[in-house]
Amino acid sequence: MPFPGPFDGRSTGNEREMDGYRRLNRKCILSMYIGHALSYLILIAVFALARIYAQEILDPYTEPALYVFMGVLAIVLVYVVVAPPVFYARYRYRITADRIDVRSGVLVLRHILVPIERVHQVEISRGPINSILGLAEVTITTAGGVATLNYLEVEEAERVAELLNSLVGRMLKERIPAIPAQIGSPGD
Repeated sequence: MPFPGPFDGRSTGNEREMDGYRRLNRKCILSMYIGHALSYLILIAVFALARIYAQEILDPYTEPALYVFMGVLAIVLVYVVVAPPVFYARYRYRITADRIDVRSGVLVLRHILVPIERVHQVEISRGPINSILGLAEVTITTAGGVATLNYLEVEEAERVAELLNSLVGRMLKERIPAIPAQIGSPGD
């Protein structure tokens, strides 16, 4: 049963929705490109250092090792270029009155279902790149692990966190029976 409101799977006009699932803002692709590029620069720096210093250590195998490392760099470069649009195309999430449903993946497709009744904590975080782009992630902690909604706009992340907190609060209120006004008279 979908939760009534902006997360119920019905389009309100400007939301990116598909089959009841919400999609990410396209800024997430830029965020992933920047993050992947920084990681790739670190990998190139390691390659440069390996080329300088590995010659003495790997003396007879220096050339084959460098070719292997260059092959790895080429494969990683292809992933850096291809992964962000594929991740964007495959990432979607839905929040209903009883669960959180996240589908994502680039090479391996993941489908995560988190029952609302298992949610213990909801946290919003923003890294430096995402802060610049106005993006955040919502981390949902349960007794069994953690689920994350990545690359949400800050306002949407706030709405999601508020919605999850209200759903958990409502569920807890329904489970706790009303305490009787009087259990017994004080003179009994």
